Amino acid sequence: MNIAMIGLGRMGGNMAKRLALGGHKVFAYDVDPTPGQALAAELENVTAVESLEALVAAMPAPRVLWVMVPHQFVDSTIKGLLAAEVDAGDLIIDGGNSNYKEGQRRGEELKALGILFADCGTSGGVWGLKNGYSLMIGGEKAAIDLVAPALTTLASNDGKGWGHMGPVGAGHFVKMVHNGIEYGMMQAFAEGFELMKAKEEFNLDMQQIARVWQHGSVVSSWLLDLTCDALEQNGELSTLSDWMDDSGEGRWTVNESIDLAIPAPVLTLALQMRFRSRQKESFAGKIVNAQRAGFGGHAIKPAEHGDE
Repeated sequence: MNIAMIGLGRMGGNMAKRLALGGHKVFAYDVDPTPGQALAAELENVTAVESLEALVAAMPAPRVLWVMVPHQFVDSTIKGLLAAEVDAGDLIIDGGNSNYKEGQRRGEELKALGILFADCGTSGGVWGLKNGYSLMIGGEKAAIDLVAPALTTLASNDGKGWGHMGPVGAGHFVKMVHNGIEYGMMQAFAEGFELMKAKEEFNLDMQQIARVWQHGSVVSSWLLDLTCDALEQNGELSTLSDWMDDSGEGRWTVNESIDLAIPAPVLTLALQMRFRSRQKESFAGKIVNAQRAGFGGHAIKPAEHGDE
């Protein structure tokens, strides 16, 4: 099939390549023309275009236009496609990490113009090119039918790694919860390994433990594999900081749990620990120590440096 990939970063570029290797005709566009030109030079069924206008003009209808850009640029990209005069019956897919409510809004706005819209949560990271992706897509059946051949090529496990989650918004909602779960799983591994490392009398080998757990353990997983690889390269992880960013999806998941009154303490705490990692010193910790010193006369370790 013919498909456009708009945004050729770490995810979009690999997805375009996997589609081309799977026999699809890929029209590649990025604000930086370099990655598209490189793909076109490598693969004969990739056509690099220099603008959204050229992209729309080059593709036969109905067009399938996969947008793989950061969520803050989705609206401007769709606006550019509308200015390039996409036709009624064309399909625009948001495959990035957008809030599902934004997807619902976009779907309604495009529906009024006769343009199909789908939201596709995409998981697989930099390994997706080789192993395939997990794809959670929302939209009307007509939209899903148009893009189904590409989804099968992109998906892991011989095309089994994709599913139609429901109407527009459902794809990104499921991906949002997926990322919230991911936060909790990562934090659980982190706390467990730190606990074992602190048991100095056993002199435990963290890399050996991770390797053993990879085989037959209930907690064996891709996240454990990544942990084992990192520990094998540097057992003390001395080149890494403990500062943790968040993409926004963990926050959206926690907000949704509040809106639905569904308890999600593990996911919430995992998000909060990411916030904690960004503090050089915790004022909250100082408050607790001041209270401990006041009511119990507990010895308190002095600050190692003054406040900045």
